[in-house]
Amino acid sequence: MLTPAAISRVVGAALDEDAPWGDITSSVLLPPDATATADLVAREAGVFSGGQVFTAAFTLTDPAIQVDVHVGDGDDFSAGDVLATVSGSARGILTAERIALNFTQRMSGIATLTAAYVRATEGTAARIADTRKTTPGLRAFERHAVVSGGGHNHRHSLSDAVMAKDNHLAVLQRSGRDLGAALREALAQLPHTTHVVVEVDRLDQIEAVIAGGAHTVLLDNFAPDELRAGVALIDGRAQVEASGGVNLDTVAAIAATGVDVISVGALTHSARALDLGLDVRID
Repeated sequence: MLTPAAISRVVGAALDEDAPWGDITSSVLLPPDATATADLVAREAGVFSGGQVFTAAFTLTDPAIQVDVHVGDGDDFSAGDVLATVSGSARGILTAERIALNFTQRMSGIATLTAAYVRATEGTAARIADTRKTTPGLRAFERHAVVSGGGHNHRHSLSDAVMAKDNHLAVLQRSGRDLGAALREALAQLPHTTHVVVEVDRLDQIEAVIAGGAHTVLLDNFAPDELRAGVALIDGRAQVEASGGVNLDTVAAIAATGVDVISVGALTHSARALDLGLDVRID
């Protein structure tokens, strides 16, 4: 999803937002021929993500700026590590600095949080997945960061899979339609490659969902004992996803119930930006 076109579009818009008529501070204070070298330095430990995005912020500002990223997306780093080096026009580097840092701090924060969830579920078969709770316009960036942290992506958009949630089911019920029949009719219309997920909030809803042909049953806000019962009831007839009430204190117990996927909105909507700085080197 994090294509060169997506990077250029989003980073270009961010640069335009931050310097719509240029960087007046750099243009009035710095000589046009001044050059600089700066290091991207980690102020705290974490997992890196966003190397291509960091680079684009500078090269879209001035194609002559040289960016050397010293770590790969998904690599661990420690406080004090130099993650990248930037050299070239001082005006260009300082114009792009904030945008480059904003993206890299945000993406590395998501990768670091995701890695903590993945570590908490080691030894189980559960995979940690994101949700559509992303910053508008930044979904490709934030979901790339989830993968950098060892997580997995859920459906990218409403166009990618059928996912019937509580509000869909409420409308169906109000219209008097049978859930199983509605699912079978939907599957008959869909390409065979389209995945169908149905959310339930009670164990007694599961059989109708299975009978309707759902590929994944999403157990929403189930306690661990209920999750185990749901896994046993589904008994391999569909993939089992757990969602709701997931945090770093609860995720290990949820994973131990035997679910296949744990979707965590917090990976993208609650991740803290990491403290990374761009330090101009004084030689």
